[in-house]
Amino acid sequence: MTIATTNRLQSLSAVSARKHIEPDEAVPGSLSRNPILPRELLSVAGLDLQLSEVQWEQLAREEMASITDAGIRFEALLMAGFAYELAYRSELLDPRVTYLLHELGEETRHSRLFLRLLEQLAPSARNPFTHGLVAKLDAFVTRRALHANALFIVFVLAGEEIPDLLQKRFSEHPDTDPFLAQVSRYHRAEEARHLAFARLLLPETWEKAGAVERFVVRHIAPMIVTGLFDSLVHPGVYETVGLPGWKTWQSVRRLPQHIELREQATRPICRALLEAGVFGTKKSEIPRSWQKLCGVGRRGSLGGDQRPRPGLPEILRRRFPQQDERPTLLPRPRLAAVPLRPASHSVQSAVTRSLLP
Repeated sequence: MTIATTNRLQSLSAVSARKHIEPDEAVPGSLSRNPILPRELLSVAGLDLQLSEVQWEQLAREEMASITDAGIRFEALLMAGFAYELAYRSELLDPRVTYLLHELGEETRHSRLFLRLLEQLAPSARNPFTHGLVAKLDAFVTRRALHANALFIVFVLAGEEIPDLLQKRFSEHPDTDPFLAQVSRYHRAEEARHLAFARLLLPETWEKAGAVERFVVRHIAPMIVTGLFDSLVHPGVYETVGLPGWKTWQSVRRLPQHIELREQATRPICRALLEAGVFGTKKSEIPRSWQKLCGVGRRGSLGGDQRPRPGLPEILRRRFPQQDERPTLLPRPRLAAVPLRPASHSVQSAVTRSLLP
């Protein structure tokens, strides 16, 4: 470990120790506005749906509940992976261990706050991804990713970067419920340190990764990240307001707004991988799967991320030149409105983490 890395880890630990924030005290209150999110921030924005005011209010709550539930379960997996690392480390007297313990404490506080939010949202949607082949595949991939250090860090980056962008949009919109905006700001402030820690770990875990793990990171991981993003709002959410779940979900996945949001959320992951040398040293080595996920060119040209990221080397700033660039999206045919059917009144309550579609 270099002196610079050691100093950075000690600095992260010092900040976490100094900024111990108890969410029950720092983020009091409850949801007070209906709808809790404006229509333009919902996943269906762009589908030209004809819903009643009551349906829009319910859809906003169900979408937020699906995202919140996914966040709770992801943080549980993050804690499981880091706890496994701590249990089997040969050396505990390491600044990484100290910061890991800080992060575990912060993640438990986040999850308690998210549970409070989820209780207030009172979701009724049933998640179809918790059953059958998808659930089995998710369990298979998750168990192996927890013990593959480089792959695990890539998923940590994905699980932190995607909610970070969503919560940025929630917190900055004036029509977002004040309590929800406060929750988003609180979480983003602490997750910035967690992202910095994951970027510190990526180069050293990549150096130790075997050939199979490297192949998975370069070619398979982007497909899994796409599935994670697409399933943050699962098909059961749309059924609660009388929409055909799977048809609506597939239409949402094809929306230009959805694709652009996914690309913007995942570009910082691509930057981190480039910085860590995951794609080699040549500009032409970004795999096609990562190009498609992040909306990047073969040589790494892409639009700038809107969120400031401290510590990005100048060489990467030159490779990703302009903050206001956007990838050119091909014209897409206007999607027809999804027909409505009567809303179900007896949907079993079940919420789950994001799984592969």
